Amino acid sequence: MRIPFLSPERSLSLPPIDWPAAWRSFWRGFWLVVLAGLFVVAVPGARPDLREGHFQALGAARDHLFDFVAWEVGALADKGALGLIAPQRYMSAAARSQYIREYLQGVQNINTLERAVEQLYINPDVADPDAASAGLRALRDRLRAEQESRQALAEAIIQGQVAELLVDYGFGIGGQVIPPVVIRFTRLPTILIVSPRDRIERVGSYALEHGLTVDQMERIEADVDRELGVSSLIVPLGGLAVWPAMLIETGYLPSVYEVSAHEWAHHYLAFFPLGLNYAASSELTTLNETVASIVGAEIGWAVLDRYYPDLAPAPPDYTPQPPPDQGTPEGTAEATPAFDFRAEMRATRVEVDRLLAEGRIEDAEAYMEARRRVFVEHGYAIRKLNQAYFAFYGSYADEPGASGADPIGPALRDLRYYSGSLRAFVQTVRALTSLADLQAALEDARRAQGGE
Repeated sequence: MRIPFLSPERSLSLPPIDWPAAWRSFWRGFWLVVLAGLFVVAVPGARPDLREGHFQALGAARDHLFDFVAWEVGALADKGALGLIAPQRYMSAAARSQYIREYLQGVQNINTLERAVEQLYINPDVADPDAASAGLRALRDRLRAEQESRQALAEAIIQGQVAELLVDYGFGIGGQVIPPVVIRFTRLPTILIVSPRDRIERVGSYALEHGLTVDQMERIEADVDRELGVSSLIVPLGGLAVWPAMLIETGYLPSVYEVSAHEWAHHYLAFFPLGLNYAASSELTTLNETVASIVGAEIGWAVLDRYYPDLAPAPPDYTPQPPPDQGTPEGTAEATPAFDFRAEMRATRVEVDRLLAEGRIEDAEAYMEARRRVFVEHGYAIRKLNQAYFAFYGSYADEPGASGADPIGPALRDLRYYSGSLRAFVQTVRALTSLADLQAALEDARRAQGGE
């Protein structure tokens, strides 16, 4: 099979090494490693907590836990090796952006080859898929090896671009962002989410190895549900705020920068009350994730606007909106709307919350399955819609949807609107430890801006 989009390999010519600057880079790398160790040891949420009561009863899930130690060793070794030379400093801004475009195009090329190989194994008319896919697999493996040799430099460029915008937004100290922006493209673990059946609340989350098959996921979930009497779900991730931050291997450039800034926000908040209390309650988890989403969207957009203007969407708009369930004005003809995923998911969550509040667990679960089938009919491939689904996706409340009628998302969006800047917004929210704190801060911000 011919792959027409593959471009010829390009080489990068570098000037002689500036050894004094390289020595400074070495010491920066050394302290980054020290900071990484402190972060993993000291910060809640940066490591899996295997002491939780649920862990002992997880059964099959324990055989698939992600090995964070091995991953950290490999990631930090690669970061330290490139940090000694820091070749991105010798590249122009235009060259850096072009390098990222080509690197992410390479990711897309590899993913296309992966799908082509998979189709040969799926196709019943292919008698010998090993032989039929041999050429594609060889090309895929060669491209992946080339991509791995370019990965560390691509990560360094992305880190620098995100850090530059964070400094411009007022998050720098002496021109440096603390904590530093550090990312790592990787095959992310999946996350096993555990929620009680009688309410929607994340009471456990466990990182499992990458590449679990659907049947393995189903067996693990069934085992956990049976042994603990809970609702569980294994979900994919786009990023994870260990240190360096894990980023999914994707060729979609806007997502790369938004997720990079999102995970940096978690690193930043981890040294303040909001982040330190990340898992203290579902309320605080939602606060953390929604704040990080707002930071990610705004900084991600700013990077695109500066370095990739052809890909930049409209900037985030946090203008206060009317309640999503506000009726149609009198005298206005109500047209048949297209299927709105966010609105439909929000309505589903609101009804599930009502049924669970009345103690009707089985009715709520039957309703969620019926609604899942509706979403699938409209092209949304949701494998399982249950309490654990809402416990996970409802934490990201910057847009209406799985969070239902939770007031945290709208309140944070309004607080961002009434804050003078993103930095002022983050300085306010980093001290919050409850919804009541958020509501009080919003009222203060409204009064300061002359709002109602």
